[in-house]
Amino acid sequence: MKRFRNATQWGVYDVGVENGRVVDVKGIDEDPEVSDIGQVLLDGVQHSSRIQRPAIRKAWLEKSDRGRDRRGADEFYDVPWDEALEIAANELKRVANEHGNTAIFGGSYGWASAGRFHHAQSQLHRFINLMGGCTRAMNSYSTAAAQVILPHIIAPWPQMELQQTTLESVVTHTELFVAFGGLPSKNAQVAYGGVTEHRTGLDLARARQAGAEFVNISPIAGDIDSQLQPTWLAPIPGTDVALMLGMAYVLETEGLAASDFLQSHCVGYPKVKDYVLGTSDGVAKSPDWAASICGIDATDIEALARKMARKRTFLTAAWSLQRGDHGEQPYWMLCTLAAMLGQIGTPGGGFGFGYSAEAFVGTNYKRFNWATLPKGRNPTGFSIPVARIADMLLNPGATVDYDGREIVYPDTKLIYWAGGNPFHHHQDLNRLVKAWRKPDTVIVNEPWWTPVAQWADIVFPATTSLERTDICASSHDPYAHYMQQALPPQHDARSDHEIFAGLAGVLGFAEAFTENKSEREWLKDMWERSQTLAAQQGFHLPTFEEFESNGMYRLPEEPRVRDWMANFRENPERSQLQTPSGKLELYSATIAEFGYDDCPGQASWLEPLEWQETDRSRYPLHLLSPQPKRRLHSQYDQSKFSQDGKIAGREVLTMHPEAAADRQLKAGALVRVFNERGACLAGLSLDASQRKDTVTLPTGAWFKPSPEGGLEQNGNPNVLTRDKGTSSLAQGPSAHTCLVEVESAS
Repeated sequence: MKRFRNATQWGVYDVGVENGRVVDVKGIDEDPEVSDIGQVLLDGVQHSSRIQRPAIRKAWLEKSDRGRDRRGADEFYDVPWDEALEIAANELKRVANEHGNTAIFGGSYGWASAGRFHHAQSQLHRFINLMGGCTRAMNSYSTAAAQVILPHIIAPWPQMELQQTTLESVVTHTELFVAFGGLPSKNAQVAYGGVTEHRTGLDLARARQAGAEFVNISPIAGDIDSQLQPTWLAPIPGTDVALMLGMAYVLETEGLAASDFLQSHCVGYPKVKDYVLGTSDGVAKSPDWAASICGIDATDIEALARKMARKRTFLTAAWSLQRGDHGEQPYWMLCTLAAMLGQIGTPGGGFGFGYSAEAFVGTNYKRFNWATLPKGRNPTGFSIPVARIADMLLNPGATVDYDGREIVYPDTKLIYWAGGNPFHHHQDLNRLVKAWRKPDTVIVNEPWWTPVAQWADIVFPATTSLERTDICASSHDPYAHYMQQALPPQHDARSDHEIFAGLAGVLGFAEAFTENKSEREWLKDMWERSQTLAAQQGFHLPTFEEFESNGMYRLPEEPRVRDWMANFRENPERSQLQTPSGKLELYSATIAEFGYDDCPGQASWLEPLEWQETDRSRYPLHLLSPQPKRRLHSQYDQSKFSQDGKIAGREVLTMHPEAAADRQLKAGALVRVFNERGACLAGLSLDASQRKDTVTLPTGAWFKPSPEGGLEQNGNPNVLTRDKGTSSLAQGPSAHTCLVEVESAS
């Protein structure tokens, strides 16, 4: 058996290969808590679902209207590479010439590979930019609302992600850690771009051992590891803003608000105060008011607010909180609550977002922006919010509000998708099905017959990271890894780079795309450009040949000596924030001037769309769709490791035992989960440590609608979620505002 180093979005592994088969996957010594997700590589890469040859959908070839109504339910013809490339290139050329490049949507969601060169999104963007550009997506399904709201009130999102308070500071200084949405350890297994050391769980445990008290504010007790001995408060899903306002009322009325900090470092607190006290709208946001909305006792709200004021307190919100209706508001309100406590910029105090959402959040590593594949500029300069793809396809020419401006949807004629699975990420998949059948053509690069490949017209079989050589190096990880090719390309697969080079050859710009460089020459070029960047920052990278031989490089230690926002706290005039006022904007005149009813000028309680009693009487259960434990998103769902976590091949719905008893359901049963948008099958698991009115169904099951009635067979929760923007400000996904009912499927 020979071992090869492979880096993934969930860790770095040494993969054992014998007789051309993957037989063993082992974590590396540098990783203190190796993620078991690596076991998906055992059978996932060489799975029977691999696409063996280029394929074109039958009706697309044979019918004058391209047989769009058959997309997703049609047979495919195998086609030789040269023929498939010529057909696809000519279709790209036709659409660009007849309709303009904005009629092409370049779809990619960049979790495709931890490698920096064989990164599907980068390769796609480089190719399409050279042929005149396309319509692209901006922001992410994970954090769209946060990415738009936070620059208005505190800081740009990249700064928040990489410069937030470190867990090392929490270990040393924090006395009370209050986690809205919890700290789900399964999410910390992953990090975009790759992760070497899984440290989140260890660091949180160190904080507990040092005396920090944890509070889990989530409908699910398991959203914080029990070893942290957390206090559990279980609000109704989507009511965190009301809960925070109740705490704010206590701080203000009991003289616990940090008035000096609010005056010197913030703008707009008088308006916030009027809203909290009810002066502006006649509704005092008291603990009793909050309790009537969120379902937590007023006495518990009061007690926690007082404790937060007494102790060195760190507040955090999970990414999931901003993936609901009005998802901008909980993040804004968390900033407001932290400002009222007055601990922003102190060691171990203040606030942050996404701790445990990804492995790198809160790490104390040196940050270094490694060189990547040059992608050029998108000549169209045009993009839409990522969660509005179905809107764009269904409503060409319509206008959508976004962050103070209006975007006009193009008439999309062609989708080119490489990297990612929209039939996992997007909401209301039955609506997406209708939208996906609108364009003339869908082209996809994909290793397996995943849903996005099944719903394509032209499919190119792509290699996986085990079939290529690459470099894993990301700005949030202190390591670079030389990723070794462990397997030959399976069947007739080619790398994304080779696929796009072939298309560029037909279109006449192959040399511009490849620059006549081989794969190894590209890797060496990227490394040498990184050497130049390193020298500018005062440290030395080894030669590419040395890196290739050693297989790994670790950046110099450079821990942060000051806490995030410490300089701002010390002197807000000299160290201004990147906001219009230079201060923390608890009230934003900019946002207020946009005039959005669904996102006013300050953090506010806005009733979610699915909230009315009529909704609850028909669909009484709140559905939460968390990340899965046994895979990243929908990647390798076909693998044995992922399938072993299911019930009869279906994703597992978790329900409170009393809610199950009310419906005469038992653990292990096959159930139907449904609402007005759709229905899916799931296996049933019971857990008393969650709210009775809440069920969870992890995302990522490969979308499989029944041909007869559309019943989704594998347990994909996004046939149930509503395809609605968080607000007119960010237009992010609002998946966690979703009501359902559950019944026996037998």
